[in-house]
Order: sequence, then C-alpha cells, then structure tokens
Amino acid sequence: MRFSRRLFMAAAASLMALPVYAAEKLSVVATTGMIADAVRQVGGDAVDVRGLMGPGVDPHAYRQTRTDIVAMTRADLVLWHGLYLEAQMEEFFHDLAEKRTVVAVAEALPQDMLRGHDDYDDKFDPHVWMDPTLWSGVVTEVRDALTAIAPYQADVFAANAAAHIEELTALKTYAVESLATVPESARVLLTAHDAFGYFGQAYGFDVLGVQGISTESEAGLNRIGELVDYLVDHQIGAVFVESSVSDRGMRALIEGAAAKGHTVKIGGELFSDAMGMDGTYEGTYVGMLDHNVTVIADALGGDVPARGLNGKLAAGY
Repeated sequence: MRFSRRLFMAAAASLMALPVYAAEKLSVVATTGMIADAVRQVGGDAVDVRGLMGPGVDPHAYRQTRTDIVAMTRADLVLWHGLYLEAQMEEFFHDLAEKRTVVAVAEALPQDMLRGHDDYDDKFDPHVWMDPTLWSGVVTEVRDALTAIAPYQADVFAANAAAHIEELTALKTYAVESLATVPESARVLLTAHDAFGYFGQAYGFDVLGVQGISTESEAGLNRIGELVDYLVDHQIGAVFVESSVSDRGMRALIEGAAAKGHTVKIGGELFSDAMGMDGTYEGTYVGMLDHNVTVIADALGGDVPARGLNGKLAAGY
C-alpha cells in the first residue's frame, strides 16, 4: 500500500508532536547564564542545557547567531528572560513561539514587584536576578515550564526547585546580614549601568549607574560630571566595574574625582548581566550573587567572611 504525500506529512507531524520519552534528556536552550543555571538546578540529570550568552556577554545588545537559531529550532524548550532584556531578539522569540515551546520566564513575576524602566514607560527593569527573592519566582516558572513538557518528571522538578529555593533563601539571609554591616553613610553603590536597582531595594542601598537600565543608553558628559560631584560631596571612596560592561565610564569618574582632590578606588568587579566563568562557583547563580554581596560589603567597610557564604569564592575575589 502506498501512502500519499499528504498522509506521510500528517504522520510525520504527529510523530513530532509526541511527548519526549522518559529515557531521553530534554533539550533546553536558555538565553542568559542565570536562566541556564536555574534549568540545571531544577532539571538535574533530566535536561541538557545550552546557554546562549556566556561570561562577559551583554544581553541588552545580543543578537542571535545562525548557530543559535539552529539550536533553538531543534530544542524541546526555549527559555528567555523577557522584560525587554533581550531587546534585539524579541521579534525572533515571538515568531519562534508559533512553532516551538518558548517561555519568557521573568514575565510571570507580579508587576507590582517590578521597578519601572527609566527609558520606556510601558516596560520594567529586567534585572530581577539581583534579588534572590524575586529570582525564586523565576525558578518556579522554570519548574512549571519543564513540567509542562515532561509531566512524568514533575516530582523530580518540584523537589529540585524546592531545594534550590532553600539555597536562595539562605543566600538572601547572608546578603541581608552582611550588607547590614556596611556603615549607613557608605551604602552607595555606583556601577557602570543601572543593573542593581533591585539590589538597592532589597538591602537599603542608594544605587547609581553611569548608564541607564540598558547598556544601549549613552552616558553624556553632564552625567559624568553629576556623578563626580556626588562622589566628592558624599566622600564615596569606591565604585564598581562590571564584568559585561566597559569600564571606560568608571575610569572617567575616578579621574574626575582625582581632579577635585578626592580619591576613589575600584571596589571590585561585579557580575551584572552575566555570570562568572563556566565551571567555577562564580559561574553559578548562587556564586554570582555571593561574589557581588561579599565584594560590595568588603569594599564599603562591611564585615564578611573571606571566601563568602559557602567558603567557595576565589581567593581575593
């Protein structure tokens, strides 16, 4: 008996729609390292995860490559952040969602928990990973997305997510206690771009960025001048560079303050939009935040353990 082409295509489509068998690992593509880490924590041995944006990569400006497109069109699940973080890729994700399972994991967070965007009235600050409490909501969304495509693994995903959220709770407690040791007058965090707004809300810090929420915004001479005056007037002694953003603006601040007789140092390098190197503690979400909290508290006069929350930070940070 011969099958018609129409019947063949229908049969092929049906096979493609079948759920993944339990013996197979789920193929998941995630945009940022933070999301990829959440998938690994929740999915465990049941998932094979590919993160598109590695250490030092700026998600605000990232555009999908041909290799990325192939990986995403073949994946069982594609997870992106949303909240206009991957601004250059949004149209692609909306198109892809018509053919594959695609989830913007931060879009599920309640809007009353989000900060407004300084450039767009109808959008929000996407840097929610700076507060472990908010990130717990993203972990829950990752759990739900994995469960939807592999319901036979629901119990595993639920247990893994619960265990990871306990880790995030411990991380938040460490951050609260460590940052509370910073003298109140020194609780000012000045970085390359405004990625730490949720950090400031969570821990009572004034947060300033040379650039706005997006690294695509430009910092003019007026902005540099304003920040130099702020450093001098408030006798702020340390500013922070970011691993995924040029330090040019921060160097300009230090030089400007020096010209006015005030010494400012680089307090350390923080992970803002990307995590540390793959295979390192700082290359995990917990390690990334542990590093940031420990470096900030130490540089601004707080009292923190030499190697951070879990004793795993690289020596000398």
